[in-house]
Amino acid sequence: MAATPACREAILAIKPYVPGKPIEEVQRELGVKDVIKLASNENPLGPSPEAVQALREASERAYLYPDGNCYYLKDALGDKLGVTAENIIVGNGTDEIIKMLAEAYINPGDEVVVADPTFSEYEFAAQVMGGRAIKVPCRSFRHDLKAMAAAITPRTRLVFICNPNNPTGTIIGQVVLDTFLHEVPPSVLVVLDEAYADYVTAEHYPDSLAYVRGGRANIIVLRTFSKIYGLAGLRVGYGVAVPEIIRDLNRVREPFNVNLLAQAAALAALGDEAHIRKSREINDEGKGYLYEQFAALGLQYVPTESNFIFVDLQRDSRKVFQELLKKGVIVRTGDIFGYDTFLRVTVGTPRQNERFIQALREVLAQA
Repeated sequence: MAATPACREAILAIKPYVPGKPIEEVQRELGVKDVIKLASNENPLGPSPEAVQALREASERAYLYPDGNCYYLKDALGDKLGVTAENIIVGNGTDEIIKMLAEAYINPGDEVVVADPTFSEYEFAAQVMGGRAIKVPCRSFRHDLKAMAAAITPRTRLVFICNPNNPTGTIIGQVVLDTFLHEVPPSVLVVLDEAYADYVTAEHYPDSLAYVRGGRANIIVLRTFSKIYGLAGLRVGYGVAVPEIIRDLNRVREPFNVNLLAQAAALAALGDEAHIRKSREINDEGKGYLYEQFAALGLQYVPTESNFIFVDLQRDSRKVFQELLKKGVIVRTGDIFGYDTFLRVTVGTPRQNERFIQALREVLAQA
């Protein structure tokens, strides 16, 4: 075999991201026709009908380049969030913005502080730029912000806080966050990833945007249209920060990074409050049902403020996962987060939740 060009050493330690199994793959490999996916925390109701209509209409303009500045979407977001367009950057999902943050702020040898377990893209972004992630174990499945503050060194450039946290579904409250922020040096950028914020019901959840409105210069808040808005397939996320940070990120942003169809659908989805309310209601009802069923099965779970539940099966989750696949139910194993006996399951529709519980009962009974 001919020699290939050598890649950068910094990327050799990166483990490629493994997404939740797509429905088509299970159908193809196992021959199961009726498959439900409760693995990737998608909205089981799908997108807003208004977003679907906007997609149809925008498709006729697909031959045009999109607005590289996302003018109308940023304008609408600014009105909704109480900030200006200069405070907003839009990305091809928040994943892209996470990578932009690393590209803008991480030099080789720099550090980012993250919880363990948490969303793996934070570590990935650091490694791509030759940095490294300092992992701070969660305490009772929550961010240990006191320990994370203690982990900050002169090499620290970013601290990632996933709130609610993926995969645990737990949150940190306003008082705890305020205390933490008092300890963070101005030179360290705090990234508040709030992908699941729209599902939170707890009253002590922080008003993170108040920091940005108040001009705090070392915070960026990330949110997405992939979860409650049901647009995961279109990839639209955004960050909110002071204009100086947004300008830094725009230096590394690809031109036309958010496609025309995605912008149109996100703008329409943003205005459909009825769809958001319905999505919250079905999630709250589903959480209650799954809590009851897990308790009846004698399974411990982590109470969630999101649209997924981290549940302890007290056995190898990979084996349970494979058996559930045979029954046409896709979930997420906990081993990728360091918890071999846990599953992360997305809250679905009532019918999907019932089917998952029935399949789980059958699989556990076989063990």
